[in-house]
Amino acid sequence: MPTRHAVSISLGSAKRDKKVRVQFGDTTVIIERIGTDGDVEAAKRLYRSLDGKVDAFGMGGVDLYIRVDDHKYPLRAAHRLIEGVSKTPVVDGQGLKHTLERRVFSLVRPQLRAPLHFRRAFMPLALDRVGLARAVDEIADDVVFGDFMVGLGLPIPVRGLTTYIRLLKRFLPLVGFFPLSMLFYGSDGVEFQPKYEKYWAQADLIACDFMFMKKYMPPHLLEGKTLVTNTTTESNAAFLRAHGVHLLITTTPRYDGRSFGTNMMEAALTAYAGKGRPLTLEELNALIDELDLRPTATYLQEESAPSV
Repeated sequence: MPTRHAVSISLGSAKRDKKVRVQFGDTTVIIERIGTDGDVEAAKRLYRSLDGKVDAFGMGGVDLYIRVDDHKYPLRAAHRLIEGVSKTPVVDGQGLKHTLERRVFSLVRPQLRAPLHFRRAFMPLALDRVGLARAVDEIADDVVFGDFMVGLGLPIPVRGLTTYIRLLKRFLPLVGFFPLSMLFYGSDGVEFQPKYEKYWAQADLIACDFMFMKKYMPPHLLEGKTLVTNTTTESNAAFLRAHGVHLLITTTPRYDGRSFGTNMMEAALTAYAGKGRPLTLEELNALIDELDLRPTATYLQEESAPSV
């Protein structure tokens, strides 16, 4: 049986590194996440040293592009990380954010006790997860986007997907010139910096990247809520359980207790496909169904099962 190797090089903490083997059809894919603790030069060296030696790279901690509808807005600082990489394809997870995350609630439905519907959802940061934002909009009566508030410190809640997308298209050309210091929002071990707590309190659904969520969440306001996120470890799940979170949905599958980032999983699928290039959205959706890739739902309180 063939073996392929996918490596996610992340600007995030090395404490979250993980390496597992997964079986995709008759192919074994080694999934390996390597964090650089925010060291940009170390990340560049890793990309160059592994170029051509692994089957696919995932870019963790920052995106190459932000995709809205059919348009991709490049983030120039991220592209500088992979200058000189020419042999191994590089993906940032945006493909799965517009396929797997866009379908998260329909794919996870068999694991749920009842259909999901929410009064209000809060997405502290949706900039890089427009697919998830569209999925959330379909099951919540009201959605508040916190990008300006939590991300930039501006007291501007954005209500409703239509308004959010319109603002996003206006500001993304400017975001493309942001330095990495503004695009990478932290690593593990960051002290809690709760912001705009009333929006966390009012929502019964919270959805966004876990490291961003963890940095700005008020833990005492999580009881009874549903969280849709990714990249959670067993200790992360235990923390959320201790603070009363009702349901945790990770948009990627769990392997050995860990849900990997979309960039890692897209790199794994890219390695498995063996085409030597990033996959199209159509190819990714086909592989999601072929390999039965599914999000994971975990009820965290006593009446629930299974545990993570």
